[in-house]
Amino acid sequence: MATSNSRWWALAALSLSTIAIGLDSTVLSVALPTLAGDLRATTGDLQWFTTSYLLVLAAVLLPAGMLGDRFGRKRMLLGALVLFGAASAACSYATTSGQLVAARAVLGLGAAVIMPLSSAVLTVIFDPEERGRALTVWVTANTLGIPLGPLVGGYLLDHFWWGSVFLINVPLVIAGVVAVALWVPESHGDRKRRFDPLGVLLSAGGLVAVTYGVIEAGERGWTDARAVLTAVAGAVLLVIFGWWQRRAQAPLVDLALFRSRAFTWGALLATVASFAMFGLLFALPLFFQEIGGNDAFGTGLRLLPVIGGLMVGARIGGKLENRLGAKAVVTAGLLLIAGGLLLGTATGPDSGYGFVAIWITLAGIGLGLTMPPAMNAALGALSRERSGVGSGLIQAMRQVGSAIGVAVLGTVLNSAYRDGVDGSALPDTARDSVSAGVAVARRLGDPGLLDVVRSAFTDGMALTMLVAAVVAVCGAVLSMIFLPGRPARAGDAPDVPRTPLSPPAAAESTV
Repeated sequence: MATSNSRWWALAALSLSTIAIGLDSTVLSVALPTLAGDLRATTGDLQWFTTSYLLVLAAVLLPAGMLGDRFGRKRMLLGALVLFGAASAACSYATTSGQLVAARAVLGLGAAVIMPLSSAVLTVIFDPEERGRALTVWVTANTLGIPLGPLVGGYLLDHFWWGSVFLINVPLVIAGVVAVALWVPESHGDRKRRFDPLGVLLSAGGLVAVTYGVIEAGERGWTDARAVLTAVAGAVLLVIFGWWQRRAQAPLVDLALFRSRAFTWGALLATVASFAMFGLLFALPLFFQEIGGNDAFGTGLRLLPVIGGLMVGARIGGKLENRLGAKAVVTAGLLLIAGGLLLGTATGPDSGYGFVAIWITLAGIGLGLTMPPAMNAALGALSRERSGVGSGLIQAMRQVGSAIGVAVLGTVLNSAYRDGVDGSALPDTARDSVSAGVAVARRLGDPGLLDVVRSAFTDGMALTMLVAAVVAVCGAVLSMIFLPGRPARAGDAPDVPRTPLSPPAAAESTV
């Protein structure tokens, strides 16, 4: 076990690594218009800049956790950080769309290792009493990329070439490599455990197919046969994966984990919170830019209350969890997210930023109350020797949930927007997005048409917020019914089963 001071320095190193991932995921959206021109990228190319990253991420999350358990989490983290930095540099100097797609895929590979192993290391180096505070810092670092991406990306695009939005990852990665090397202790799981190649193939194929199908459904609509069939095929593969895990001699995932209420509901409620927050984060950048007329930098500034609220909520939640338990805090957090989103449904084209700042701050506080205790409940149910693959499973669930959130909420927003502009003078080519609608209305010099477009978008945004709020309320109900009141400790919690697939925590080695 690391010393008290080195544990927190290690946390700083892990948080720095996750900031680089969060920054990269949001900064790309700012650069897409520039990439379309400079690389002569088609609409399909622009989609694959994001999709290639997400698909590799989905495919590798579970195997990455298992490899970290087997070969050493610190070693794998260092290799993944170096790979992430090299891929970032490759993105910066890509000269064709194909090169950028390939480099983004390698970025996804690095991120797929960093994400589960960074949270797995927290399980190893922090005792349950301190893990809640550590997760507060880690979750905040994960979310910090949301406003930083537009802020940093907008500034860099205004002053440098487009490649700088990817090159900014390199100094972060270098700092992360040095910090991990100095302060993160090496740890292993069961190094004699055999591989499960069929389980790896089934999980990777299922997660990739579900993620791709959902992404395509968000783009083409849920009536698109190819998108729906791909998602269904992925779901079937995941069902077969579950069947195989029950029969494999050395399964990739210990399905006994799902008999733990702490693990199952902690992971699911963290996914619900992520889904609900996408109702906010999916629509707000478009609202600030297309309705409010702000640039990317101004949009990032206006998203900062989400982070401020999250930090306040996490600080309050850490104190309340010790007194009231995870059930009460997570339930209250999800209800606060729902309350903020419901207040956001009153946002109109002429709403001032003060009103918007109030309700996004409330939603951010709710996220801060929800995520750390929910993650703590799930991670606390993991035995240390399987924390890598267990963390990978949690991240895989959140990744699929996020993809579904983007697709479902995007479909709701787009459908409501198209219904709102139906019957207007807007050309058919400008009915698919508010950006195109605003551009056409301004080019035509038609204030009335611009008002129709703006009202149609805010109506769609209100419906999106409503759907996300309903999901958050459902999560609060499930939390109240199923989530244990106190975080579980692997090996001593009554709802964590002991099976031959879960060797005792003594098998963990920390150097």
